[in-house]
Amino acid sequence: MAFLRASAFEPVPIIRGDGFYLRSPALGDHAAWASLREQSRSFLSPWEPTWPVDDLDKAAFRRRIKRYQQEIRADHGYPFFLFRAHDHALLGGLTLAYIRRGVTQSCSLGYWMGQPHAGRGLMTAAVRAVLPYGFQTLRLHRIEAACLPSNAASIALLEKVGFTREGYARRYLCINGYWQDHLLFAMVDEDWYQTRR
Repeated sequence: MAFLRASAFEPVPIIRGDGFYLRSPALGDHAAWASLREQSRSFLSPWEPTWPVDDLDKAAFRRRIKRYQQEIRADHGYPFFLFRAHDHALLGGLTLAYIRRGVTQSCSLGYWMGQPHAGRGLMTAAVRAVLPYGFQTLRLHRIEAACLPSNAASIALLEKVGFTREGYARRYLCINGYWQDHLLFAMVDEDWYQTRR
C-alpha cells in the first residue's frame, strides 16, 4: 500500500456540484470573505475558536492564504471556499486539515457556512462533493469530524452524509474561548464506497 499522496504534483482541483463549486481560497477573495464573516459573526462565534482582533483585516487574510499554500505544498491540509455557481457568491468554507500519513492516512474535516446561506442543505452537498477528493485523490483511509453536542445542525449533516458517531471527547477543543466537550464522528473509505453502491 502506498503511504504517499497520489497527487503530489497536481494542483488542487475545482470541485463542482449541483449549483455550487469548491476551490482553493485566493487573495482576491478577501472582500467577499471578510464581508460574509462579519455579517455572520454572531452566528459563527459559538461554534468556532475565538477570532483574533485583526482576523478580518487584509494583512491577516494574506497571512491566512500564505499558510493555506504552505499546508497544501506540505500535504498537511486542503482548504476550500464554497461558491454558488451562477453568480460566484461566496457561501462558506470547508477544510480537510491535520492530514496524517504513515499507518494512519487520516484527516479532520471542518466547515463553516455564512448565516444567509445556512439551513439550505448546501454544506451537506459540499461535504458529499469533497469526499471523493479525500478518499480517491488523497488516498485517505479515514476522515474525522468533531462538533459540540449542542450543534444539532452539524450532527444532522454528518449523519446524513454517512459519518458514524464514535464517542464523546471531554474538553476536546477550545471553542469561543472555552475548552468544550465534543462528539466525535468518522467515515472510513469502506463506508464511503458502500454509500456509492
